[in-house]
Parts: sequence; structure tokens; C-alpha cells
Amino acid sequence: MITEIHNGYVKVEKRNGVTTIEFYHPQGNSLPSKILDELAKEFHFAGHDEDTKVIVLRSAGDRGFCGGASFDELAAVKTEEEGFQFFSGFAHVINAMRKCPQFILVRVQGKCVGGGVGLVAASDYAIAAAGAEIRLSELALGFGPFVVGAAIEKKIGNSAFSQLAIDSTLWRNADWARKKGLYAELHDSIDGMDESLLRLSGNLARFNPRAMAEMKKMFWKGTENWDQLLLERATISGRLVLSEYSRQAIAKFKNK
Repeated sequence: MITEIHNGYVKVEKRNGVTTIEFYHPQGNSLPSKILDELAKEFHFAGHDEDTKVIVLRSAGDRGFCGGASFDELAAVKTEEEGFQFFSGFAHVINAMRKCPQFILVRVQGKCVGGGVGLVAASDYAIAAAGAEIRLSELALGFGPFVVGAAIEKKIGNSAFSQLAIDSTLWRNADWARKKGLYAELHDSIDGMDESLLRLSGNLARFNPRAMAEMKKMFWKGTENWDQLLLERATISGRLVLSEYSRQAIAKFKNK
């Protein structure tokens, strides 16, 4: 099944207990609100599908994994409510991912920015290829990684998260991300990454789903307040994106 969205799409394929959710956008696999909404919906559906034993998240192509938030939509925000609505899209995706009883594996084939790092952190197991650099550019745009930061901090710890959030123009290489725990595996090639992803997803599809669901509850213990917390953080981002600093910074990035 494929849902087309403004020249992009969210596509779902099911095979042998593995549900693969793929997203694409022509602007570097960025995340406009409609793609975020569709991702949240598909994770919710997959989470309630008895035939789904494991979920794989991926983006299209073999270049960048995700360009983060849509600059077109960020530039179009005119009120705090509109800002809240946009950033709450990330909250809904992350909460849908953490609530899935199945493990979510993510394929990270290339560079990953902002909200894309949040998607990786909200997954349960990330398999990456060399060149999958990461950056949290939110502060340079006049706001901060408030919503996705919850998942990133949980995954890699406060120290590593603060390094990413503060030095917001610096790319960290894939080995840094692996050492900090964002990536579970790092492969020299796309083929090696895909081979490992196929092996692990195939194995998990044959394991006891009840055991995996209980393990996932254990892994995500302490996040029970995220339904409220992430929306509160979306309010902060929605307010800050209206600042004159953000308006100018977003316009500058768009015109690069």
C-alpha cells in the first residue's frame, strides 16, 4: 500500500511477519506534516496487526536518510497554534513508535538531520552504513530539539545529547553515533547493512511476539508521561519558531 503526499509518499509492505514502512520526499526525505501524520498512523496500525511480528522503518534511496523538518512548512508557520500543530506531528510519531509492541528496526543509509535523528532514536535497533552522519540543527534555526530530544536523550544519554544540541552546525560521523549508542550496528557498505537488516528482521519474525512485547515495555519504562510531555515541548518549539531570529535563519537555510 502506498499513500502519495505532495510528490512524496509513505509505503507499507508486509511479508513473512515483517512490516516495512518506507517514506520519501523529494527534498532530501524531509518530513512535512502529512508524512508525519501518515507515519504515526501506519505505526499505530502495525502495532495492532497480529500478523506483524517486527517493523522496519526506512526511507527511499541510498543517499540521505532524512533531512528533518520541512523548511517550507516551518517558513509558513504564522501562529503559535500552527507551530504547535507542526511540531506535535513529531510527538505523535515518536509516541506511536514507543507504544508499538513490536520491535522497530531502522535502516539508516545516509545523513540524518534533526527530526530524522529523532526517528532513529525512537526505533529499537538502528542499522547504519558508513556515511550516516548526524546533526541536530534546531538551535541554529532559533529553536531547539525539544520534542525529538526526549527520544535522543533516552537513547544516547544527556551528555551526548547535549553535545549534539549545543554544537548544532557540526556533523558527527557515523562512528561517533555508533559509539554513543544511537546505532546498534555500523557497516562499511549498503549491501552489508541490508544483509544484516534482512537477517535480524527474519529472525525476529520467528521469535515469540509476547516475549518481545514484554521486552519492549522494559526498554521503554519511564516514558509513560510522554503523551503529555512531548506535546508540552511542541508548544515551546511552536512559540520559538515565530521569533525573528528563527524567521531569518529559516529563510537563509531555504535559500541555500
